Amino acid sequence: MRLAFQHRSIAFRLIAAVLAVELVSSLGVILISLGYERHTHFVAFDISLRGRADSVLGAVQDAEDAADNVMLNQADLHLPPDDIYEVYDQFGRLLGRSPNWAGMANTASTPSNTPHGNFFKIVLNGRHYRALQLHGSRIVDPGERGGGKLRQVTIVYGGPTEHVWHAIRGAVEFYAGGSIVLLLVTGPLIAWLLHRGLLPLRQLAALAGRVSVDSWYFSPPASAHLTPELAPLTQAIESVLERLERSFTQQKTFVSDAAHELKTGVAVIKSSLQLLGMRQRTPAEYMAGLERCLADSQRLEETVAKMLTLARFESVQSSPGPQPTADLPDCLRLTVNELATFAALHRVQLVPAPPPPGMFFVPIAAEDCSVLLSNLLLNALQHSPPDSTVEAHLTTGSEVVNLVIEDHGEGIDPEVLPHVFDRFYRGDPSRTRTTGGTGLGLAIARAIAERAGGSISIASRPGEGTTVTVCLPLAAESQASQSNQPSA
Repeated sequence: MRLAFQHRSIAFRLIAAVLAVELVSSLGVILISLGYERHTHFVAFDISLRGRADSVLGAVQDAEDAADNVMLNQADLHLPPDDIYEVYDQFGRLLGRSPNWAGMANTASTPSNTPHGNFFKIVLNGRHYRALQLHGSRIVDPGERGGGKLRQVTIVYGGPTEHVWHAIRGAVEFYAGGSIVLLLVTGPLIAWLLHRGLLPLRQLAALAGRVSVDSWYFSPPASAHLTPELAPLTQAIESVLERLERSFTQQKTFVSDAAHELKTGVAVIKSSLQLLGMRQRTPAEYMAGLERCLADSQRLEETVAKMLTLARFESVQSSPGPQPTADLPDCLRLTVNELATFAALHRVQLVPAPPPPGMFFVPIAAEDCSVLLSNLLLNALQHSPPDSTVEAHLTTGSEVVNLVIEDHGEGIDPEVLPHVFDRFYRGDPSRTRTTGGTGLGLAIARAIAERAGGSISIASRPGEGTTVTVCLPLAAESQASQSNQPSA
């Protein structure tokens, strides 16, 4: 039952909830009206009974006998025929009773304490009566010396309650009928109002349903942005679609660029082999051709390896639990040592600055940190002229460490600079075969930095050089070490 209700639409659940609240409220009103009507009608009925009992007390007169007793003159009583009563004097003698009643001794009664007097219930011949016992007094011969004689009288008076309950039921039925009519009127009205109120949501869903791989256009209605409940959902949909569009575009571009790169590499190897087979050649010529094919194959293999590396860094998500860390100064030192021979061959001096004091662990695995540093340093060495220098140094903040690599090469043109992190992008394609670049090094570096929660940026001045800045967060152990160091 609950599962079936959860599968209903939001409009249905809202309408059902509102109608359920109205139904409960109506039942509450009916119960309250029942209590109120019962109280007011029985208060009025009790007052009426007391007034009639007082009338009976007024009919008690002097019996005109020697003992100065009292008597009940029923001739002057004009009471409802269904009422019952009986009157006793102070000695317990019966002065009179209604003809339709045999008296209290022959009737079952139930006490009912109310704040309006000593009332109780009587069941007579299957009918329910409400009665009260009234104690009064009469003065016999008030003109005599001493002001006459006081005589005590007890009156029991009751009346049937059918008409009272009939009036109470009528009032309650009126309230119940009004509540039912209200539910019948407000139910369709609430459904119509909710249908109109959920119109922006349906419009938003319809527009979002039109988005596809071929069409990313999504323009939500103004009402979706202006509705407080829909504004966060609208912004979330726009953000998700923007990221998905960017991801699909990057994937399409990556596949296209990868296919082009691989096709070019295969075409180069194929052309070299075709050139060798066009005529009979000397062993030396065959050996030179095979060496060219081997170099092109190695370059193609390097491209595929970097594509796999980039895919790994862009697809792997951080797993829960302890994250691997690397000592950034130590990784920098090892990478500089590995590239020392390459720098010497290019007659470029690689100068790492001494790291600042302290521990600088970053949330990157050691091998990934080496890939990040080698890609950046190798890129700087390849684009530096002979007899120049490449500097690398670390700067620290409260919770981050900055790696700055600066070269003094030809620099990067301003129109090229925004695209240097794009995959397979090379500002000078003619340098590919001389530098061995694949256009993936900087893309891999950015993927590693962003997966660690950091960032990478490039500033360049054409003809003067390029500066690469990598900002990485410090791991927990590095922050603890920084906080425990004494201040200067």
